[in-house]
Amino acid sequence: MYSTFASPGIGRVNATLDPPPQPDVSARKIGVLLSNLGTPDGTDYWSVRRYLAEFLSDSRVIELPRALWLPLLHGVVLSLRPKRKGHDYRAVWNNDTDESPLKTITRSQAHKLRQRLDAKATEGGVEVVVEWGMRYGNPSIEAAVQRLLEQGCDRILLAPLYPQYSATTTATACDKLFDVMKRMRRQPSLRVAPPY
Repeated sequence: MYSTFASPGIGRVNATLDPPPQPDVSARKIGVLLSNLGTPDGTDYWSVRRYLAEFLSDSRVIELPRALWLPLLHGVVLSLRPKRKGHDYRAVWNNDTDESPLKTITRSQAHKLRQRLDAKATEGGVEVVVEWGMRYGNPSIEAAVQRLLEQGCDRILLAPLYPQYSATTTATACDKLFDVMKRMRRQPSLRVAPPY
């Protein structure tokens, strides 16, 4: 319905009294994001170096002053440790899937949780989507959030896979997710599962 009224100095204006129609809103989904520490993409020097650089640059992990730590990290630590750590990773590497055991286990946990929640959804519950991401390395938390959004999730539960709270584990996973969300124009609702 429209109404015509006069405004001083402007003349006649048509203004709508009814709000514009709203788009149909389909039922949205809940996303569960399992987060684990992380892993290099391979056991070679450069893969391990990239992983260690990201991990050891986190001020939640190394709490030394940045001006002191970063030159030491890039000058000494990242020159020597990747080769030694690559050897350690090769000793436990899952050669069948070409990945670290942590990645294999986290994927399996996400798959099993997805199966259990799918069974609950068929009983009339809300559809829940499960994804997983690593705080350091790949698949990243950012990529996991993107997959959840693409599947229609407007609520996300972050479940850091650590039984106890620590700034070096749980808090840094939250930091990473908050950094991802800071860049989003339209953010999903967010909850963080407590330590278990």
